[in-house]
Formats: sequence, structure tokens, C-alpha cells
Amino acid sequence: MLAELRGESPLLLRQVPTPGDGVTVYIVGGAAGPLAGDDLRLDVEVGPGAAVRVHTVAASVALPGRPGAVSRMLVRATVADRAALYWLPEQLVAAAGCAHVADSQVDVAEGGVLHWRDELICGRHGERPGNVEINTWVDLEGRPLLRQSLTVGPNAAGWAGPAVLAGAPATGSLLIVDPTRPEQPPAVCGTRARLPLAGGPATLWSATAPDAHTLREYLESQTALDTIAASGEAEERAVVRVG
Repeated sequence: MLAELRGESPLLLRQVPTPGDGVTVYIVGGAAGPLAGDDLRLDVEVGPGAAVRVHTVAASVALPGRPGAVSRMLVRATVADRAALYWLPEQLVAAAGCAHVADSQVDVAEGGVLHWRDELICGRHGERPGNVEINTWVDLEGRPLLRQSLTVGPNAAGWAGPAVLAGAPATGSLLIVDPTRPEQPPAVCGTRARLPLAGGPATLWSATAPDAHTLREYLESQTALDTIAASGEAEERAVVRVG
């Protein structure tokens, strides 16, 4: 049951039919952007025993705007006991000349389930990216679980070097918090990696790729990485409330 669904341009929210239990909400861009100077926020609250899936209709393209201005997008999410949140948006594209900061703050209660996907494409076809900073903070049962930050663009020295993206134009991660999933060891396969987190029943998959399509395949096929490892071959404000 969807308790509240409220948004305003450019973050328009639409509920769509969901097979079985749970609620599915799509974020529809009501305007181009984010543009430098925009300050946007999205709140997601998943009540006890509820499940919600959040998607976007299309990729978000961070664009330049007023000289010297920065666009910001803050996502705050809470997942209650026995609740589940599947945050599965399309990619963020860092267009040339943009200046964008994306912050995500997630609190997961004991017994909660979280699937959190982030994907970044460094520039549109044939262009160098603008400046983008992506910060993700996830707490589990009130304790830090994940603190992750990535900065790309002209102001980020060495971002394309071997210590960061190694020249890959696409990068992303998938965090799964699920007390029912069996714990698995770290694994690496090409430019994909699986890292169990020490703070709880959680695993982080990360990948770099030559394009958006390949990146999505890597993150969606994370179970294939599990199989490979097992075989020894691994190397403006919006509100959503569910209750």
C-alpha cells in the first residue's frame, strides 16, 4: 500500500502496476537536467513489512548551467524492519561542462533488505565529462556500513588513471543488504569485483566498462560472478512513503 506519493517538477513520481506484492514507482523527469544551479531532493520511506522498487524512465544527464554554479541531488532513504527497497535508476551521464554533486544517505533497520545501484557514464558520445562527485553513505542498524565517494572530471586529478577508472567511460556499483543471502568471499573477474562488507549481511559489487550497456550487464549478472568464483576461476524535492 502506497501511503504517500508527492513530487514536483523536475522530479515527477508515477506509480505503475506491480505483479505480486510491493509498490513500483518511476521517477519521470519533468525538465532537462539537472542543470548547474538546481538543488533537488528525493525522500523514500519504506515502512515495516513493505517493499518498494524505484526506477527512472530514462538516464539523467547532468548539464552545465549558470557559470560557477553546481547542481545537487540528495536522496535520503529509510528502510524499516522486514522492509525492502530496490533502488534501480538508469545511469547518470556527466555531460561536458557540468558541475554536479549526487549524495545518497540510506538507513536500513535490522531485518531490512536493500538493493542499491549507482551507474555513472563519463560524458556523452565522443566528449569528455564535466565534474561529478558521487557520495553514498549507508548505515545498517544505526552503524556505518558503506562510505563511498567517486569524483570524475577536469577537477579530479588522476580520475582516469589506473588507480581509479583506468580510462573506462562507465562505472557503477550494486550494494545488496539481505540477511537471507549466504556470505561469500571476495572475488574478481576482469573489471568486476565482489566485496563482502564487514558491517553486516551485505555485499558490494563494482565494475567498470567500455559503455553503459556492458556496465548494466556486469551489474545485473552479478550472480554469474558468484558462479565463477565458486568454480575457482575468479579473479526540487519529492517524497515517497510506503507503509
